Amino acid sequence: MKLPHPVILLVAGVAVCAVLTWILPAGEYDRRDDAATGRSVVVAGTYHRVDPAPVGPFGAAVAIPRGFVEAADVIGVVLFVGAAWIVVDRVGTLGRLIAALVGAFGSRGLIAIPVVSLFFATMGALENMQEEIIPLVPALLLLGRGLGVDAVSVVAMSTGAAAIGSAFGPTNPFQAGIAMKLAQLPPMSAAGLRWTTFAAALSLWVAWTMWHAARSRNRDQGSGIGDQESESEQLLIPDPRSRIPTAKDFAILLIAVAPIAAYVYGSVALGWGFNELSGGFLVAGCIAGLLGGLGVAGTTAAFLEGMQAMLPAAILIGAARALSLVLTDGHVTDTILNGLATPLSRAPAALAALLMIPFHSIVHVAVPSVSGQAVLTMPILVPLSDLLGISRQVTVLAYQTGAGLTELLTPTNGGLMAVLLAAGVPFPRWITFAIVGVLLALAVGVVGIIVVLAG
Repeated sequence: MKLPHPVILLVAGVAVCAVLTWILPAGEYDRRDDAATGRSVVVAGTYHRVDPAPVGPFGAAVAIPRGFVEAADVIGVVLFVGAAWIVVDRVGTLGRLIAALVGAFGSRGLIAIPVVSLFFATMGALENMQEEIIPLVPALLLLGRGLGVDAVSVVAMSTGAAAIGSAFGPTNPFQAGIAMKLAQLPPMSAAGLRWTTFAAALSLWVAWTMWHAARSRNRDQGSGIGDQESESEQLLIPDPRSRIPTAKDFAILLIAVAPIAAYVYGSVALGWGFNELSGGFLVAGCIAGLLGGLGVAGTTAAFLEGMQAMLPAAILIGAARALSLVLTDGHVTDTILNGLATPLSRAPAALAALLMIPFHSIVHVAVPSVSGQAVLTMPILVPLSDLLGISRQVTVLAYQTGAGLTELLTPTNGGLMAVLLAAGVPFPRWITFAIVGVLLALAVGVVGIIVVLAG
């Protein structure tokens, strides 16, 4: 199956959302400011009809540039992080380091998959890493080519592993953290179970990725056909004249990754967001360029070149954000939520607990933000869980499993679509691969819920 260009797919999604605002009744929940999370959350039991506000063709068109405004901080981090890494490449550091890494693994390229996957899964568990991966795709593709694995494997061991870490990691402040606060559970509660499910889900995902990588590598070697280099990947071809990293290369690498380390701490302890991360990479990129000998003019030129390479990904992020804007403008997001939550209240407790997983999956298509979905759904499901006698821990686990794993499947996830575009992986091809890994991870989530229910 061949789908249209991702931008066309998302614009069509905006049109579908606009049509829904004419079909579904308009309604809203009341909201209140929550001191624990610092966010506006819905109030359970307050759903009511409001005046219809259908979104017309022009309103849907206007929602797309509004999506760019709403996603400005995310777009900014993609542009600035991408520019900084292009600067690191222009001084030759990135090419030499990747060449050394490929040489270290040699013919055992598949061994690199668990190593890379563990890094990105850890970052997902620590700070919900997703959009930050987009600028790294060209370098990851080059690493994958050196290791002899295809682009699907590259996306799987980066974005895929990060999503698994985000979904199951108990330390993710934007997913598990917010959900547990809203459920009034202690931070890191049920840590043993959560770390166990994290390890199990990541192990299954890595095993599936390695099986695919080995199969695709053997097929490509037998046919003489491999993935074509993307335009952004061609920017990062290492200089064949010098492939041995120097002390200066390692110093520049430390400078380049310092903003990520600072952001992990700042997002948890200081309330940092993407703007602080963008500022950190702006500073790091300038220092790397000057230390690498590009000078002021050369560093500026490399920065602009990097931003230009990231523009297609930035466009996808803005277009994806327009989907939820249209549903919000038409006052049907809460209607969808209420329509899905009502049947749960009529189901037996054990069945309702498991049905919360597909409930969150469906909601996540319309609300492609795990933190936004938490403040939208948890205030409704937590009282419902109490009424049905379901542990609040189960409610949080169902949210993490349903919303977190759907991140790997929904085209409304702008970060995923941008990574696939940068890697040159068609969406149907990714779905064919990812659905098996998601089902394996889903089984882990279901077992975790059953364990809590049985306890």
